[in-house]
Amino acid sequence: MTIETLREQAGDLLDDMVSLRRTLHEWPEIGNHLPITREAVLGALDGLPLELTLHESTSGIAAMLTGGKPGPTMLLRGDMDALPMPEDTGLDFSSKVDNAMHACGHDTHTAMLVGAARLLSARAADLPGRVLLMFQPGEEGYHGAKFMLEEGLLDLTPHAVDGSDSPVTGAFALHITSSSPSGYVASRPGPLMASSDTLRIKVIGRGGHASEPHRTLDPIPVACEIVQALQMMVTRRIDVFDPSIVTVSKIVAGTTSNVIPETAEILGTIRAVSERTRQRVHDGIRRVAGGIAAAHEVDVEVDLTLGYPVTVNGESYTEFSMDVAREVLGADKVITLPNPIMGAEDFSYVVERLPGTMMFLGGTPADRNLASAAPNHSNRVYFDESAMVDGASIYAAVALRHLGVS
Repeated sequence: MTIETLREQAGDLLDDMVSLRRTLHEWPEIGNHLPITREAVLGALDGLPLELTLHESTSGIAAMLTGGKPGPTMLLRGDMDALPMPEDTGLDFSSKVDNAMHACGHDTHTAMLVGAARLLSARAADLPGRVLLMFQPGEEGYHGAKFMLEEGLLDLTPHAVDGSDSPVTGAFALHITSSSPSGYVASRPGPLMASSDTLRIKVIGRGGHASEPHRTLDPIPVACEIVQALQMMVTRRIDVFDPSIVTVSKIVAGTTSNVIPETAEILGTIRAVSERTRQRVHDGIRRVAGGIAAAHEVDVEVDLTLGYPVTVNGESYTEFSMDVAREVLGADKVITLPNPIMGAEDFSYVVERLPGTMMFLGGTPADRNLASAAPNHSNRVYFDESAMVDGASIYAAVALRHLGVS
């Protein structure tokens, strides 16, 4: 197998990948249950020499390609779900579902993974091992990867074709991004993406007439003080080189102009790029909220809900994957990111269990201005569909190199 041949064959598959991507884009689904998406993917995989396992707790699909020779198993992940938001791109294949849009490019991920399945299936007889294709729902906050792992995703390949052990020994994922030009990929060893947790703080005072605040315990100024103090806590108590972001995005209190309410509620998110800082911030939020509430003689309830862990790329596996990407795209098209991204990913659950890495695939056409390109999660985001040739090629090439095919 040569990289040139792989890319040429991926190019031949572009029309099929575009067709699948546009179908998924027109009919986006949210969360862990994606019946339309699952049927479209199953249809696209039909005829390939794959052993399919349909997950029961979600719409996840595990597609196993078994090679003709014994060897380990490689996992490739592509997520399938959309976001709860309107689309305003004006594309001919815009979403036909109200308040649902593939604004993060998961439709392209799914189409690229199907493309990789076809590239690899054509080489099945020569594969020394297996490739496990993980078509995953629920990445956008629904913990789809966690559900698939808990349902036994990694237990599907206990033995190779000769009866020897065939464990999953590596994992790889791509994520398209409009912040990079088409033709490039970017990644880094170590922390790549942040953890993401939710904070809810309820300040409980005593309501009354707005003209007599001394007879009440007004929760609103206390809530405001907590918000300000959390920002100071992050900047004064958290190491700038092991950072965190605490964002308060919603405050709810009161009903009218002349009533002091009994409660005020604060909602926000917590981001960190290490488990150490993540725990330190959680402890700090509880301490700050509790201390300020006590100073003002009000009660407080702090609820911190764990979201995705930090996505940590394996050091050696990232170098290996980036070397493969250099073969596919050229050495000058593979960028090492200087810092983590503060967004979060549930591929984190996979790389907690396996050596692996995620890369960002450039998705903005060369003739568009990167500085003004709509970002992922925008109602106007646009992805260059020709980038799917790069994505499918890299998916397949990483799997082949992992299994020892030179």
